[in-house]
Amino acid sequence: MNLTQEGAPDERDQDCQSASSAYERSIAPLRRIKWVVYCKAPFAGPKQVLRYLSRYTHRVAISNRRLVAADDAGVAFRWKDYRIDGPGRWKTMRLHPHEFIRRFLLHVLPMSFHRIRHYGPFANANRAENIAKARALLGADPPAPFPKQQPDVTPDAPRALPRPCPRCGARMVVIEVFARGCEPRWRPTPSTIDTS
Repeated sequence: MNLTQEGAPDERDQDCQSASSAYERSIAPLRRIKWVVYCKAPFAGPKQVLRYLSRYTHRVAISNRRLVAADDAGVAFRWKDYRIDGPGRWKTMRLHPHEFIRRFLLHVLPMSFHRIRHYGPFANANRAENIAKARALLGADPPAPFPKQQPDVTPDAPRALPRPCPRCGARMVVIEVFARGCEPRWRPTPSTIDTS
């Protein structure tokens, strides 16, 4: 019990006691119910059930590949220091198991909450329809389509690739595209540089 300077109970302590007694009163009727749990064997077997459940329990806050070691003394894991560039960016941290679980549970969503990337109006499954419906409900104009500009190059002109050459760093250009198993028609011109 927390005491103030005068020796009276703290208001927070009273709030905690009233909240815990309210919780106990709310679950008391549930303890008197005789629950019947119906379980049948899964079609694909228990491994499939574990695989399904692991999607919700694993990789919530930390992926398995980042865990280095775990024992009674602590949990070691790798973390990335974004203030540092280069190979020294990844560091290892070791925490007491209680502290690791406390930090892990900060990332676990409460009951009935969903990860945004899997749920809601911007989920991949029906994002386009939801955005169109939201625009219609708001009376917003649909976005103007970007005009397709035709390139001013001929089909036979060489195309520049987005990646530079891994050897010299220069821009790579497509000279010819040929089907698998066919011989290219273009041959490099012989070098006329005198190397003597």
